[in-house]
Amino acid sequence: MGIDLIIKLGFFIRDLHQHIAKLHSEQYSDHHQSKTFTVYRGQGLSQTDFDQLKKENGGLLSFHSFLSTSKDRDVSLGFARRSIETSHLIGILFVMKIDPSKSSTPFAKIHEDITAFRKEEEILFSMHAIFRIGSMKQIDKNNDRLWQVELTLTS
Repeated sequence: MGIDLIIKLGFFIRDLHQHIAKLHSEQYSDHHQSKTFTVYRGQGLSQTDFDQLKKENGGLLSFHSFLSTSKDRDVSLGFARRSIETSHLIGILFVMKIDPSKSSTPFAKIHEDITAFRKEEEILFSMHAIFRIGSMKQIDKNNDRLWQVELTLTS
């Protein structure tokens, strides 16, 4: 990767973070918008990463990139299911409890005209969101490769 591209990406990443922070302050400064809510993320994990996640129960999990989530459980569950159809991955449905009054990580609702999935009700978190790992359970009794993991956003 050339140095010019790295510099351009740095400007883009900083601009995106600042935009999320601005939207966060606009959307969650009102006390009525500061109620705890739930978002979901479906993705695949390798067996090694999944085994490590199970060992860290009660510990912390950090997402080092921007994190796209949805208020629609079914949309996210679809992503988790698709990850196990074509690979040897473990499908994970992250169920994330968010308390806006306790979070130091900016996040914002993405307007429908920006997102690729209009009915998703997307919430985008800035980089380095940290969650406490809660309970883990198998979603489908007939499929040991589809799991739900409870997470709580930390301050």
